[in-house]
Amino acid sequence: MEFFCYHRDRPGSLPLRRELGEAHWAYMDRFEAELIARGPTFAEDGETPTGSVHIVDLPDPCAARAFAFDEPNQQAGVYRDVLIRRWRNLLGRTMAQFPGGPTGGRRYLVLGLGSGGGADLEVPPSLRDELIAYGPLLSDDGALWLGTAALVRAPDPGSARAVLTPDRYDAVEVHDWECGGRR
Repeated sequence: MEFFCYHRDRPGSLPLRRELGEAHWAYMDRFEAELIARGPTFAEDGETPTGSVHIVDLPDPCAARAFAFDEPNQQAGVYRDVLIRRWRNLLGRTMAQFPGGPTGGRRYLVLGLGSGGGADLEVPPSLRDELIAYGPLLSDDGALWLGTAALVRAPDPGSARAVLTPDRYDAVEVHDWECGGRR
């Protein structure tokens, strides 16, 4: 089962995040084979971390919660909250298989939260080459559509936002993002 996890940083937690860098990497190394995509989000300055995205293939919702809540930054209080949702990998690839490579161009996390009938349940063909990861957010049992999460290469936040259908979401967030992994 695939899961989308988004840890949001607590304001003022950057020194603690830096201190725990190696502990975070060591923890993520244990899940290298299961990670579909990962990386930090940033404030508008492009340098200050605001969160961490992890899309991971795990056996069940309990394993996903353990993955998210046992993470060293979460344990130490770097994050103010975490969003965990079942996710479906509509591209069928990892971020390492993105044809555009790990760098070049601006990249964004686009997170649309909704309810009711699903939206954007198929990959937009015209944007396929710019999508790093794309899929619906689902309830733990996979029965309810709760939104869509996409990692996208785009020239600006507005273009990134355009991967989602207007007016089908209760809220849409667009965050600067970069491909993660041990440096």
